[in-house]
Amino acid sequence: MTVTYPRKFQNSLGARDILKRVVSDRELHLMTLNRYRYSEQRSCKDLTEVIEKLNGQPRELVRDLSHHIADEARHAMWLTDLLIELGATVGNPPGMPYIDEFEWLLDKNTHDPKTNLDDTIIAGMAAINITEKRGCEYFSAHIYALKQAPQTEENIKIRETIEKILPEEAGHVRWGNRWLGKIADKSPEHRQKVEQAKLKYAAIEQAAYESGMDITLGAELRRVTRLVDVANTMPLWERPQYLMERLPQALLAPELQFTRIQAAQKAWQRNPQEFMEKFVPMFINGIKKSEIEKEKTSI
Repeated sequence: MTVTYPRKFQNSLGARDILKRVVSDRELHLMTLNRYRYSEQRSCKDLTEVIEKLNGQPRELVRDLSHHIADEARHAMWLTDLLIELGATVGNPPGMPYIDEFEWLLDKNTHDPKTNLDDTIIAGMAAINITEKRGCEYFSAHIYALKQAPQTEENIKIRETIEKILPEEAGHVRWGNRWLGKIADKSPEHRQKVEQAKLKYAAIEQAAYESGMDITLGAELRRVTRLVDVANTMPLWERPQYLMERLPQALLAPELQFTRIQAAQKAWQRNPQEFMEKFVPMFINGIKKSEIEKEKTSI
């Protein structure tokens, strides 16, 4: 089967590039940890909805999903304890968090488990699998960045917490791969459906990931482009309705405008000169890997 992996931000910045910058800025570091906490916490709710949709069938999958929820709840607990110990916020993250954006991009009414259980399972497992891969990518990069950073007591505590989470997240990816492989082996038709679902949810995940990070000039149009990328993975007759339901919010993007204002205010309050020299050019020109590389050499 085709193996799908999360792609870089704007095909330029990898997780290690981003996390290198994150761990060097305490405020940004704590905000990132809180986003992890929020995602782990929210995934418990979303996985519970999957179980309720399946309504007890197949029993083995319901059991596995229940164990998955227990893992995610434990991760949220570890991260909440860590953030409180560090004196950080545990409130809802500002803007449009990744997991909320991902859910907004989903087409939840496509599959009815009462009439087509296999298609419902394929969609659910493909969605879970690609998001878990992104989590593994980020946790692994975060550990790597912390090992390169000064070995302060705080950084060590953060690294030890993430090191507890990563193996279980990797286990979730392997579990998802097994379920998708098991379904694909049923028939050539099932294999084709699994392959198509993997492409569809990889496009949704990439769109959610980039939309949550891209606040620079022209982000609205890039959101629309990514929305079209998702629609292109669907049957022709499903595309118009999917696009029309989401285009207005993608273009207006009220959460994006709010996030921009917040980011600009914080940048100005922290350092007016840096706001003019770095934030304004970044907003106009976009984030480029070369700029991150410059920051690396100056850290």
